[in-house]
Amino acid sequence: MQLIVCEKPKVAEKVARALGNGKYERKSKGQASYYELERGGKEITVVAAVGHIYGLRQKVSGGGYPVFDIEWAPAYEVSEGSAFTKQYLKLIESLAKGCKEFVNSCDYDLEGSLIGYNVIRFAGKSEKGMRMKFSALTDDDLIEAYETMGELDYNNALAAETRHILDWYYGINLSRALMHAVRAAGIYRVLSIGRVQGPALSILAKREREILAFKPEPYWQLYALVKSTRFLNTRGSMKDKAEAEKALAESSRKGLVEKIDRKAFKQAPNPPFDLTSLQVEAYRLFGFSPTLTLQLAQSLYEDSLISYPRTSSQKLPKKLNFPKIFGGLERNSSYSALVAKLRSQNRFTPLEGAKSDPAHPAIHPTGLSGKLDGGAGKLYDLICRRFLSCFAEFAERESVKVTLKLGNENYLAGGIRTVSPGWFEFYGSYVKLEDKELPSFKEGEPVEASELEVEEKETKPPNRYTPASIVQTLETKDLGTKATRSVIIETLFKRGYLADTKIKVTDFGLSVNDTLTQYAPQILDEELTRNFENEMEDIQEGKKGEGEVVEEGREVLVKILEEMKGNEGNIGKGLVSALRGMEHKDRVLGKCPKCGGDLVKLKSRFGKFFVGCSDYPKCTNTYPLPQNYPVKATPKVCPFCNAPVVWVSMKKRGFEMCITPGCESKKDWGKKEETEQKPEAKTTPKPATPPKETKPKKPRKAKAKKPAA
Repeated sequence: MQLIVCEKPKVAEKVARALGNGKYERKSKGQASYYELERGGKEITVVAAVGHIYGLRQKVSGGGYPVFDIEWAPAYEVSEGSAFTKQYLKLIESLAKGCKEFVNSCDYDLEGSLIGYNVIRFAGKSEKGMRMKFSALTDDDLIEAYETMGELDYNNALAAETRHILDWYYGINLSRALMHAVRAAGIYRVLSIGRVQGPALSILAKREREILAFKPEPYWQLYALVKSTRFLNTRGSMKDKAEAEKALAESSRKGLVEKIDRKAFKQAPNPPFDLTSLQVEAYRLFGFSPTLTLQLAQSLYEDSLISYPRTSSQKLPKKLNFPKIFGGLERNSSYSALVAKLRSQNRFTPLEGAKSDPAHPAIHPTGLSGKLDGGAGKLYDLICRRFLSCFAEFAERESVKVTLKLGNENYLAGGIRTVSPGWFEFYGSYVKLEDKELPSFKEGEPVEASELEVEEKETKPPNRYTPASIVQTLETKDLGTKATRSVIIETLFKRGYLADTKIKVTDFGLSVNDTLTQYAPQILDEELTRNFENEMEDIQEGKKGEGEVVEEGREVLVKILEEMKGNEGNIGKGLVSALRGMEHKDRVLGKCPKCGGDLVKLKSRFGKFFVGCSDYPKCTNTYPLPQNYPVKATPKVCPFCNAPVVWVSMKKRGFEMCITPGCESKKDWGKKEETEQKPEAKTTPKPATPPKETKPKKPRKAKAKKPAA
């Protein structure tokens, strides 16, 4: 009997169908299913894990630190959130008792190697097994993976185990050190920092400091308008206004075309997607967060529509059988004409990028089809068009630069146009290029400027990171893995260190970074983290042992924790001060129109939320608030009553409102739109009715208490 372990239930059924040539029997135990089939005279059982069904925990319970005595245990015993894994693990344990051969058919990456290895050694009580390696879940790929499987990839599994152990050591111990510090200072708050979280926060905080410290500087540019085209003075940006005015004085409206430079060039397609470039492009085009992009890509992979998404490769090897993939895509009306064009031009060699991955090729469609809509449909179309565009001809473009001589000054304008679209046609609307054609000019042609003007501008601060660009930066710096980078950024958001889509490091996030910089700088050290990543690669290649790397990481961590323990009072004081400042800032909704004090969110003794003035009892100004809906400040003030305008978040959408009951700004609330009813006319849907404001009950005079600030 042979037991094949898959990473997810959906994948297990695909493996059973492929290996059984469509003939297999599905059986269930509770909600967990498994599959029985026969292949080549061998009885095979295919069963699914649900991701990691074993997790690390400390052997002896307690909340102190440091703690290094840890063990693998069933995930449902480690975390309440993993309770659902129990039935799957119990099923695997019962099936494993009758099996002598074990096969790991989990995703072929470090995590998949560890998931299968843990199942085989703990549930199967075996240290030996076989490994299926595949990059797509088509029948052909799975059959080939089964027929060519080799021994378990032990080094990959041990490298993944090393990462889990180090992440546990650093994450648990450092986070406990921070929480002990703030608890000693009088506040209980869930905080976290980790081996990659620290450097990621440091990168973002450095950019935030640059933005906060930035002081705009003026500069001047000189323009001439000729044939409705704006020409820039070739001096460019001038920091001295006098220089700009002098250049203007040296210019004349009449002049001539001094030089025309034309340059034809070919623009190559973008390389095929690796995970990071897919996340960046999906954010640019659709606004998808990196985490959502990975979730959607994983779903497409499990539906056999694309290859494995967690790849660093921009390569498409020939063994992928491009004609077969083209044949599948050709049956889709969205791509049939594009495939036909590639066939007619005999273009079956793709352009590839520089990055490679020994485990998987670049992300590509398999050629299979499925019903898709929403985000999954958008992402699938993007992947298909990127794939096809890699086979298409280069785009042919032409740039032109026109130099004018106006008086003693030169002026320049540039244009660009597409001569032959090439791969642009294949990538479709995802090509974001702006052609700019200049009017006709000839060298020596006399011209006259309709306008000459000096424009004052200001330098701008550095751009903020987006969730996609910070993931790309982490990859460039070799911090984290392709599968974990987006999760790390999401964790920083959850802890209150970051805010907004154009990432802003909160005051609290800056305080955490500054405190660690002063008292435990190694936590933020990119080089330390990068060194451990390199050593885990050494484990994969058999150059180092797991124990050696774990012990080295432990020794470094002990020194960091000793520093933090010695400075616990200072760390706690700094973080608590930032926490209290953040909490107060979150509660302030604006200025009181009666006295100028801060209007803050408060909670009455009856459990109702309302707005009160920070100058109470001198000012007793109060306002009601919607109950059970988050309310956030905006920079706006009501033009009718000067009270703050707030944002009320609802499940599907939110709205802005003035906090004054009965304000003139709300006069149209609740009124139905008058629509002309016709037999075939569509009616306008009624907007969501804003939640009712609940007025706070007036406190009795004798028992009036000052609300908490």
